Amino acid sequence: METIQIVLDKALLQAADRAARRTRQNRSALIRDAVREHLRQLDIRALEERDRNAYTSHPETEESGLWEGEAACPPE
Repeated sequence: METIQIVLDKALLQAADRAARRTRQNRSALIRDAVREHLRQLDIRALEERDRNAYTSHPETEESGLWEGEAACPPE
């Protein structure tokens, strides 16, 4: 592991320390978890954006519309 130095304003540092105590972990572990989660969310957003761009660049064709009835739930 690498040791780094970061700058946090006082309110954010206090909130991080409270969260670390509440979750029974040290400040470093809390920040590592937060960065991991943020990176995971960025990956998810990038995949969603990729899918959104793919769907908008290739609009639904007549053939794909035919399959919607097959994928739909049967009427009750």
